[in-house]
Amino acid sequence: MEQIKAQEPTVAQPGDASAFNSAIETSPARTAVAPQTTTPSCPTCAAAQAGGQAGLPSHVYVIGHIEPRFPLLSVEKEAWQAIKREADTAKDTDHQAMHKVLTDPNNRYLVRQLCWVLSVQGIETYILVPRDPLDYQLLVNAHRSEPKPGDLELVIGFRGPIANPSMCNALMVHIVAFDQIYSFDRESLLEALPSTEPDTKRFKAAAGEMFDRIMNQSDNAGATDADRALNYLAVRYSQIYATAASEFAKNASFTSIDVLPSPLSGTRKIVDVVFAFTCRDTDVVSKHFVRVDVTEEFPFLVTKMSPYYDR
Repeated sequence: MEQIKAQEPTVAQPGDASAFNSAIETSPARTAVAPQTTTPSCPTCAAAQAGGQAGLPSHVYVIGHIEPRFPLLSVEKEAWQAIKREADTAKDTDHQAMHKVLTDPNNRYLVRQLCWVLSVQGIETYILVPRDPLDYQLLVNAHRSEPKPGDLELVIGFRGPIANPSMCNALMVHIVAFDQIYSFDRESLLEALPSTEPDTKRFKAAAGEMFDRIMNQSDNAGATDADRALNYLAVRYSQIYATAASEFAKNASFTSIDVLPSPLSGTRKIVDVVFAFTCRDTDVVSKHFVRVDVTEEFPFLVTKMSPYYDR
């Protein structure tokens, strides 16, 4: 698939490799949708965008899984009519047939009528609406024809108010107006990591445990400074995985992750993300940290992974 160039500031990240970053940059370019002279959208989506602007939205940098929902019975019936119009859906599963409908340019009107829900750890967390009407294509790209358990999406945008009950079949969660979506899967991300250990299988196991620990952090909805920093590191900074593999090789256990306000914070919001490992033989704790700037919509690395010493 073609890649999207993220609008994120370019930051030198020691230890990263281009293959790692490209693993999540798999969405087709926005130009895949031809501009229209008029860009009608569903009334509830327009209301959501207006409400988000009035409700002092906060930044969101969240990893989850996106699925479309039918907000109204009439929209569901129209979708099944569209499936009947498709000529090559015989023997397809319902998911495959719906994928063909949504990716057909003639059905863009239907894409705009659907309710797009982001779930985090299986819990419905956000309703997604694009800030730019052309970006409905990013939602379509997130709908796989053959979904797998490890399918994930990184969503970057702004969190607005709780949705009106009429917007998405009484689903009352926060609305997120997004600027970018990256679709990827866990296995591809881990495969793209530059291995720092001779035993690549052991390295991948260590990286997988680190990734899962970050994803399973309690209440990680990608809206707090801590959550945004962690999610950014999970998909943009491979050195955290190299550090985990190195510590496991020294017979250490991964103990904790702490996100602390950095003493370097001034006019900008900077956090220290501290990774703690405990030696299984001696109980000696070693800590490593990176600094991440979370002031604006796109977090970025400030300092690379370094030893951390408690004050």
